Amino acid sequence: MAGYLWHRGAEWRESWDYWFKWTDEHLTFDKLRPLIYTYDELGAQALDRLDEISPPTKAPAPSENDRTPPEKAPEKPHRDLYALLRDNADSDEVLGKLWAEVNAIPPWVDWAQIERGQKVFVRYAGPAIFALTFQSLVGGFGSRRVVETLARTGGFGVKVTRRRLLETFQHILQVTRDLASVQPGGDGFASSIRVRLLHAAVRRRILALAAEKPSYYNVQEWGIPVNDLDSIGTISTFSATLIWIGLPRQGIHLTTQEKEDYVALWRWVAHILGTPTDVFESVSRARAMMESLMISEIQPSDTSRALATNVLSGLSNQPPSYVSREFLAAETYWLNGAKLARELGVKRPPFYYSLLVLGQCIFFMVLCYCNRLFPQWGEARNKKVQQALFSLTIHNPALGALGKETKFEFQYIPTLDMMSTAAAAAGTATAAPGSSHLKSHGPRRTERRNLVALVLASLFVALLSWLGVRTASALFGTAAGMAPSAAATVAW
Repeated sequence: MAGYLWHRGAEWRESWDYWFKWTDEHLTFDKLRPLIYTYDELGAQALDRLDEISPPTKAPAPSENDRTPPEKAPEKPHRDLYALLRDNADSDEVLGKLWAEVNAIPPWVDWAQIERGQKVFVRYAGPAIFALTFQSLVGGFGSRRVVETLARTGGFGVKVTRRRLLETFQHILQVTRDLASVQPGGDGFASSIRVRLLHAAVRRRILALAAEKPSYYNVQEWGIPVNDLDSIGTISTFSATLIWIGLPRQGIHLTTQEKEDYVALWRWVAHILGTPTDVFESVSRARAMMESLMISEIQPSDTSRALATNVLSGLSNQPPSYVSREFLAAETYWLNGAKLARELGVKRPPFYYSLLVLGQCIFFMVLCYCNRLFPQWGEARNKKVQQALFSLTIHNPALGALGKETKFEFQYIPTLDMMSTAAAAAGTATAAPGSSHLKSHGPRRTERRNLVALVLASLFVALLSWLGVRTASALFGTAAGMAPSAAATVAW
């Protein structure tokens, strides 16, 4: 609200409808740029060694023209890079170095704080998931450089984007499940290492194709694929962006303790992923990095618009709630602001859908603040929420889940003739796999729930207003009735 309600000083900056005060902790474009040419070299070296120990089996790359989505495709031979790393760490110098690094506990790690950070996510899981999808991801497509890497993986085509997002949510759910999961040896820990090695595979593949055909990817302009700045930006979207943009725009404001705990959790995950962690050493630095990235990186391109279109098209009319494309567009406008949403090529939906988003915000506010006010009730609810999220993401394919836990294998393999932008032109008319004309008219539970929440909130406000008027009338009436008596007393 700064800048709208009072005069802004010279230290204030605006980026895509977000105002903030520039401080000494913020970094300019020139200071950030060197980070696009550095990357996780140890992870890259480890991947090369793992490929020598257990060569990958070549498989046809999924493309926009595939009629069979990944979940229906024939099973590929399984190669678990985490298990290979663990089992060969003692016999190989490079693998041993990586294994020692990820298992070393930095002095800044406080396990009690990290566990509290996990509970923060579960406590606000509903609004957090919407923010991560439509603000962190769709809004993040505004980064002109990053989308050039994402588009070349093929993982954000219309037909595969939903599965790609479920895989990301699996990782988030695993690192926030419980403390044991994110500690060395846990599922979240293992998934983070698999993601780290997957990033190394993407980087190596794109650089190899660029060496073969220089016009394929411009390293000088866009930087090394999956570079240090990209990795910092990813951790920032999972943490800082959620804290200061995604949740507040839904009416959810974390306490100071919750912010510190949540940033600490993702700093530890950044350590496992091979991402520089110093920028997350404090809440103020994490916020400053997020705001610096908004100023220097968010410049939507045609590729940005293509990927945003693909995601909205790929997620609309899908189980379990079958939300409409218009509702998803309204979410995008609400969470990113009209300026960025327009630049991403998202058509503004009818006002009715903005009212539905408002109803959803009211629903989440009541639920989340009650969760925070009544901890015992909240703990019981959070366990049920976690079970439901794992079911919707992994265990229940009837509701559109993955069907089994992914091992983050290199399945969206870049090729010279494949880009995620291929289906963008038809994105608004292309249904995601599993959807149909019948399903597009299926039960939209989320939208109905939001409408009910909005109606109930409106009735509640109307009731409070009526009670306020009645109370005020009674008070004024009593005061007016007492006035003559008071005057007579004074005269006597």
